[in-house]
Amino acid sequence: AVVDMVYAQAWEAKEKGEPVGWSSSKFPMELAETFDLRVVYPENQAAAIAAKKGGQRLCEHAEGLGYDNDICGYERISLAYADGADSDEKPMPQPDFMLCCNNICNTMTVWYQNIARMHDIPLVMIDVPFNNTVETTQEQVDYMKAQFWDAISQLEEISGKKFDQEKFDQACANANRSAKGWLKVCSYLQYKPSPMAGFDMFNHMADIVTARCKPETGIAFEELAKELEQQVKDGTSTWSYDENYRIMFEGIPCWPVLRTLFEPLKARGMNTVAVVYGPAFGFVYNNMDEMARAYCKAPNSVCLETGVKWREDLCRENQVDGILVHYNRSCKPWSGYMPEMERRWRKNLGIPVVSFDGDQADPRNFSEEQYRTRVDGLFEIMEEERLRKEAAKDGAN
Repeated sequence: AVVDMVYAQAWEAKEKGEPVGWSSSKFPMELAETFDLRVVYPENQAAAIAAKKGGQRLCEHAEGLGYDNDICGYERISLAYADGADSDEKPMPQPDFMLCCNNICNTMTVWYQNIARMHDIPLVMIDVPFNNTVETTQEQVDYMKAQFWDAISQLEEISGKKFDQEKFDQACANANRSAKGWLKVCSYLQYKPSPMAGFDMFNHMADIVTARCKPETGIAFEELAKELEQQVKDGTSTWSYDENYRIMFEGIPCWPVLRTLFEPLKARGMNTVAVVYGPAFGFVYNNMDEMARAYCKAPNSVCLETGVKWREDLCRENQVDGILVHYNRSCKPWSGYMPEMERRWRKNLGIPVVSFDGDQADPRNFSEEQYRTRVDGLFEIMEEERLRKEAAKDGAN
């Protein structure tokens, strides 16, 4: 309902002749919210189009424009839609300005530049330096804050309004409430059994992506957390199958084949109780310095050590038995360091890790047969490990 509200408000603004923006999912939306600008999200749209089986059609449209099929599937869908390709799956207004933040990946920069050129519209850019160290330096923070103020100047021109500190503070308060509520929801996956099927998290993610600064989002997550708290007390769950094993799903889901991903896990009683993709949207801060640091902490903008620690902590807290890794053809930065991550997980966590090839948006890059074989393999290894531990325990007794 919150996502529908965001899109309805954007269409209403477009009909009134007010400017509507397209934004990357981890752009500091507090800035645009201060000016009451209506914004929609190409990544959210692309995921929805892909989930409703329209991804391949739009990817092929972009390839017809000359874009290589090896680039991000979200980008190809977005470029096709910006070019005027029809999509009844998730229509949204064409943009009057672009908001880009490359804390996700540098692909975003070129993607948004291309659309800005297509439509001859302004591009507001926030450049986030890659964190080569665990800590974010003050120099990086100062660099980003300077860009925040430059973006504010651009947004004043786009909106025709002056910056209002009180409205900015309220936007930040709303965003923090949403983030805290979302992180609380995510935290309930640590309970055993989990009160939630891990794949449910993917459904709720649209709210934190598209509506972080809306008061309705924080309220919705707080209500969901209350429901999960009650389910923990009652011993009930939206995962209505045996929870034989608890796994981490590493990476972005293959939206075109969500049911295909879920069915083998359900059949084996393997609940996804750890997903780094979800909590990554929980930006919590108290001031603009902390806000800059928070937006530096995206999965693809942190060093290997930080990325490994995030996932290992999540696996330990959520009592994970194994890890299923999606090598996502659309997301080279995310998938590129997975072999080293896998090596560290096996060594540090002592649990099995299995991978499969796929794509977040283009179904041509996914093999159901390979996926099922890999899930079966992970299940068998976890079974063997459980039997080994039980035998060792009996021997000790």
